[in-house]
Amino acid sequence: MPEPALAPEESGGRSSSTGTTPRNPVLRKLRAYVALTKPRVIELLLVCTLPTMIFAQGGLPPLGLIVTTMIGGALAAGAAGAFNCYIDRDIDRVMKRTEKRPLVTGEVTDREALVFAWVLAVASVVLLGVGANALTAFLGVVAIVFYVVIYSLLLKRRTPQNIVWGGAAGCMPVLIAWAAVTNTLSWSAWILFAVIFLWTPPHYWPLSVKYGEDYRRANVPMLGAIAGTATVSVQVVLYAWAMVVCSLLLVPVGGAGWVYLVTAVLAGAWFLAQSHRLHADAMAGRATPKGTMKVFHGSISYLTLLFLAVAIDPFIGGAVLG
Repeated sequence: MPEPALAPEESGGRSSSTGTTPRNPVLRKLRAYVALTKPRVIELLLVCTLPTMIFAQGGLPPLGLIVTTMIGGALAAGAAGAFNCYIDRDIDRVMKRTEKRPLVTGEVTDREALVFAWVLAVASVVLLGVGANALTAFLGVVAIVFYVVIYSLLLKRRTPQNIVWGGAAGCMPVLIAWAAVTNTLSWSAWILFAVIFLWTPPHYWPLSVKYGEDYRRANVPMLGAIAGTATVSVQVVLYAWAMVVCSLLLVPVGGAGWVYLVTAVLAGAWFLAQSHRLHADAMAGRATPKGTMKVFHGSISYLTLLFLAVAIDPFIGGAVLG
């Protein structure tokens, strides 16, 4: 679901439409529409979806349900991304990292982007409702509305905590995945939701330090743009500890096994070390953009490893606590 899985912005890079521009006008238009969906965010969100479905099933769910949920989730995330591009088209024009987005370059008109976003949103809800169940479709609507209204319209330009509460939209893929399999939301689903919720600040705030000048130019109060590396590093450490502790709750509450436990401990310890190193460098006045980006990229590796363990765990051994 909407990012982001993940922070409510692209997972790095200036734009979703980098690379060589196709000469064929049809391909160029198609590529521009794809860029509106923020495909990098979708990729990260889908990394969480399938493992959650496997864990909820205790094995491999029906292939049709997997395909329906993955496509429906991708369409919902794409709709949220397209709405966000439409809403943020004014600030995207003054930020270097977003200067190549389709609404800035003129590859897609405002009207085309808005119609495209609505089509994706409706298609995602219908697909999730027909292919899974009503609860899954409802969660898809909640995810889109939360990202578009709560984050993009209400929080992003008003508070440095925008990424914290707005990031809740990026946690929705695990709820959607769990509901698709079980038609309920258990404590295990909420633990995975909380892990991503707590992961979002240490994932995105280091990136906001690198692009601080961009956000200041656009008058968007991202924490890294208004507070500096020292403050960001403290918050990264605090959220990282909360995230790792929360991830371990899946063992006693969700019945996770040894594969998950070992991965959660080792990957968590590694990411905590990265976070503390950033904090030490910031306090000593030797923090660099390269150092902050190591934490950003490290957060992606951590989440990928954790959810890979979520996917493998049901197939190897039983629960740690019986």
